[in-house]
Amino acid sequence: MEDLYVLGIESSCDETSAAVVRNGREVLSNVISTSLPLHKKYGGVVPELASRKHLEYIVPVIDEALAVSGIPLERIGAVGVTFGPGLLGGLLVGLTAAKGICFARNIPLVGVHHLEGHIFANLIGNEDLEPPFVALVASGGHSHIVHVRDYCSYEVLGRTRDDAPGEAYDKVARELGLGYPGGPVIDRISKEGGRDAVHFPRTHFENSFDFSFSGIKTAVLNYVNRARMAGTAVSIPDICASFQEAVCDILCENTLNAAASVNEKTVVLSGGVASNSRLRDMFSRRTARRGMRFYRPEPALCTDNGAMIGAAAYYAFKKGRVSSLDLNAYATLPLDEIQSCCGAAGRPRGQFPDGSLPDR
Repeated sequence: MEDLYVLGIESSCDETSAAVVRNGREVLSNVISTSLPLHKKYGGVVPELASRKHLEYIVPVIDEALAVSGIPLERIGAVGVTFGPGLLGGLLVGLTAAKGICFARNIPLVGVHHLEGHIFANLIGNEDLEPPFVALVASGGHSHIVHVRDYCSYEVLGRTRDDAPGEAYDKVARELGLGYPGGPVIDRISKEGGRDAVHFPRTHFENSFDFSFSGIKTAVLNYVNRARMAGTAVSIPDICASFQEAVCDILCENTLNAAASVNEKTVVLSGGVASNSRLRDMFSRRTARRGMRFYRPEPALCTDNGAMIGAAAYYAFKKGRVSSLDLNAYATLPLDEIQSCCGAAGRPRGQFPDGSLPDR
């Protein structure tokens, strides 16, 4: 079978990334340029500033990804690009670049859902991993439990009802004066604290695998404020460790229980929070006790990156999911609405008005 080289483009938040992926599994290049240092002083991502940086970075990043891979643009068989959800300005930059390449080279465009990309990061480096499995996507903006029944076939089993876990980390870190982003610094400091030093609540919903992290976040803020009012010293490492234990506990238990509910024995972890050391360790131990298989991406593939988009686009293309050049960007996009935006699997909408696919 002839190799298919996919150029993956990701620009949904503060990372501008492009990668060349061969046959959905082998990453030949994965170039990431981040504007995170620009946003740190604001305590979060500023959409307009992120969009300007995407405009500045997108062409050099794509050029570098092609150069590093050793695959010229003439050999790229398809372009995968994130089209939602995310910051609209950034999405449009990446999507416009992808459309331009596809139009100029007469090759297919494959729109990829951001969460779909994170899930498929697990296929890179894990040659034996195939659907079906259950995936947890945990990041600064998302927390979803997804039953991946097959390539391009998803069912959301649970999601957050308020804050995403990464968002809760950022807000707690801000209250403790630890800076932004909160996840890495809390993870680091927590290693010096006691996981059971402070009991923070775990929220459960009856007959649901949904998450809620606003209660944990509020409990931490109240604990700190009460101590300040009483003039009592607090241990930052203990607070970090106890907060992290509560968040990881609920993420892990809900995911494993959701997997059991659909009789799946394989669980994968993905998203920015998937690089958290305590979460990775907890999943590893608890899946082993339950006789489940557990996969997680390399930490470099947990953040937003073009390689995960290239991997997801490869399997979408193989399933016949090809997007037209009028594909739009979506700031919000439910995972189960991919087909309606990109064309139904098995009946692809072509690049051209007559619905035909371009020659490759």
